[in-house]
Amino acid sequence: MRGLSRNLVPLAAVVFAGLAALSCSEANRQSSPVLVTLSNSQNFNQIDLSGGTGCTGSVGTVLISTRTIQNTANQGVDVNNRLNDVRLTRYRISYARTDGGKVVPTPFVRSMDVLIAPGGSSTLSQFLVLEGDAFNQAPFAALLPQNGSRDPETGRPIVKMEVILEVFGETLAGENVSASTRFPLDFCYACGGCV
Repeated sequence: MRGLSRNLVPLAAVVFAGLAALSCSEANRQSSPVLVTLSNSQNFNQIDLSGGTGCTGSVGTVLISTRTIQNTANQGVDVNNRLNDVRLTRYRISYARTDGGKVVPTPFVRSMDVLIAPGGSSTLSQFLVLEGDAFNQAPFAALLPQNGSRDPETGRPIVKMEVILEVFGETLAGENVSASTRFPLDFCYACGGCV
C-alpha cells in the first residue's frame, strides 16, 4: 500500500504540471492585442406592437471602437500592425427580461462584414432586434387584445427586457475578438407609439 501511494505522488505532479502548461498556452493563444468596445445611442425605449407614431427606423446606433492593448512600438520594424485590423463577421441578438418574467424570444445570429483598424471605429445602425414573426410568439403574443393584453408571468400589460447585441470576429492575425452592448426596451400594445 505504501509503494502505491509513492508512485501516485510523482504521477499526480506530472499531470498537474501538464494541465498548468496547457492552460497557460491556451490563455496566451486566445488573448488578442486589440480590444473591441461597443457603445450605443437609442432612438426609442418603447416599442408599440400595434405600430403607430415613431415606429419606423432603427432602435439605435452602435459605435464600434477598437484600440491596441499591447505595445507593438518596440517590437522591431518587422511587425505588421495591419494584422491587428479587426474583421467583424457576425452579430448575435439575445434577450434578458428585467421585469421578473422568464420567457424571451429565441436568440439569433446574423452575418456582417466590418473591417476596423486599431484605434478606428465604425457604426452599426441597420441590425435586426427581433425576427419577423416574433410579435406573434411568446412573450409578446400575450399582449395582444385577443390574448388578454397582459403578460401571464408578471400580470402587466408591458414586457420589459434588454436586447443584447454581441459582435464577433477576429484580427487579421487570427485572434478572436468580441464585444457586447444592451438596449433596454419596453414592449406594449396600443400604448402610444414608439418613444
